[in-house]
This record gives sequence, structure tokens and C-alpha cells, in this order.
Amino acid sequence: MIAFIRGQFVYKTPAIVHVEAGGVGYELLISLNTYSQIQHLDNGVLHTHLHIREDAHVLYGFAEVAEKELFLQLTSVSGVGAATARMMLSSMKPDELTTAIAQEDTRQLERIKGIGKKSAERIVLELKDKMKRIKTDNDNIPAHKSNRLEQDALNALIALGIAKNAAEMAVQRVLKAEPALTAVEDIIKKALKTL
Repeated sequence: MIAFIRGQFVYKTPAIVHVEAGGVGYELLISLNTYSQIQHLDNGVLHTHLHIREDAHVLYGFAEVAEKELFLQLTSVSGVGAATARMMLSSMKPDELTTAIAQEDTRQLERIKGIGKKSAERIVLELKDKMKRIKTDNDNIPAHKSNRLEQDALNALIALGIAKNAAEMAVQRVLKAEPALTAVEDIIKKALKTL
């Protein structure tokens, strides 16, 4: 898995960037949000997600980890593919999108090209609790860091063979009981005890 690419931006459009790193040119699909952050830069770091399809391996790039995590959350929703998630992140800033989902503002989501009423309702239904947690996390921990802790703990539990739904519920129980936890290891240990 490619976690990030650091290199020179040799070609940029609002939808695609070519990054040269170690003599290799990588083509990454990006959102308008990412483009707005890198358009004046000659080099930098893009966090990546490799999306493997039957007919292609597509690399997506993100200027911020929080945007990448939101992209992964969106693509976890049934019926929302990578192209739709990228369109959503191009239409709204990540914090605006998070707020719209947390506040169950389906009309705002329906304004995005490719998102109909049913898709908007499904996105809200499946993600509203996660987005509300991001918005109401402990003030001492930035929302993106807390979300990162939760995601890291969840990924570790899944890697240990725990079913995704059970792992999500265990991590949520731990964070609800002890929102001040800041170490992934502690969250994992406590989550394992609740299973």
C-alpha cells in the first residue's frame, strides 16, 4: 500500500496531478479541495489511497490526512464509489461535508452532482454518528486527530481478525467511556477487553 508520495509536482490540473518521486512519475486523481491547496506549490506531500478495480489501479491523492479519511468513510457507504466521493470532496470542503452529514442536511448533499435523494439519505444514515463524534470530540484533541486514533484502532482490530462491525462498536464504546484517551494502543487494549 502506498501511504503518501513526496516529490515534485510536474503537472497539475484541477482533477489530476503528476508527482515525480525517485525518478518515477505517479498520476494521482485529486479533488478541487486538494488542487486549491497545491496549485501554487512546486513540490510537496500527497497522502494517497490506491483503489484497485477489475480494470485499473487508480491512485487518489489528498493534501490532508483528514480529507483522505473522509474519502474512505464516504466510499464505505453502499452505492458511493471513489468517483462519487471525489466529486463530493470537490463540491464541498471536508469540514462543510462533515457538518452537513452530522446535521443530517440531505438537501445540501443533494446539490452535489451525482447525489440524489436516496444516496444523500443513505450517506447521512450510515455516517451521521461518525461525523457527530468528529464534531463533538474532546476540545483538547483536534477532530482529525481523534478520528485518526479511532481509525487506527479500528484498522488494527480488523487486522487482528475482528469483524468490522464488532470492532467499530468496541472502539466506539471505549471512546465514549474514556474520550480523553490519546494512545492507539490503549484504545485497542480496552476495545479487546469489551469483545
